[in-house]
Amino acid sequence: MPGWFSLLPGLLIPAWFWLAQVQGWPFWPAGLLLVPLAWRGAGSLQLPRWALLGATALGLAAVFARHELPVLFYPVLVNAAFLALFGLSLRARQTVIERIARLREPELPPAAVVYTRKVTIAWCIFFIVNGLIALWTTQQARMVWTLYNGAISYLLTGLMFAGEWLIRQRVRRGIDG
Repeated sequence: MPGWFSLLPGLLIPAWFWLAQVQGWPFWPAGLLLVPLAWRGAGSLQLPRWALLGATALGLAAVFARHELPVLFYPVLVNAAFLALFGLSLRARQTVIERIARLREPELPPAAVVYTRKVTIAWCIFFIVNGLIALWTTQQARMVWTLYNGAISYLLTGLMFAGEWLIRQRVRRGIDG
């Protein structure tokens, strides 16, 4: 199976919510998509085991209860899992961002290591804020939840990546130059 195929449930969940919102369909069937998404994400991203079990439980609870509420908490769980992954790496010898950076450049200068730690902290702050907003949306109208968790959150994540990339270019020039 191609690697991109495993991303399909992650793309289908926001699509399902948009379609369900427009058509007036229930949200809870998206719980069926959480189980394979959780298992794929936990394996490939090395997310904590509790995140895998939590996502599986949310998906199964939504399906068995035929209720949307468990699915609505999935974005909160994802942000908490990434916060744990990035945050706990701050206590390790190398942060998540440093490990990623060393894949491209194994001999990072000390200034770059300091920078990767700061980027890891910035991502932790992002996951806290994004997770709190996702939590807030669980108590809002479904269109608010859908708009934020199915579009705005992805846009903000993309902007965070792009902003960090731009800043990294300036930092590299300062380190190299």
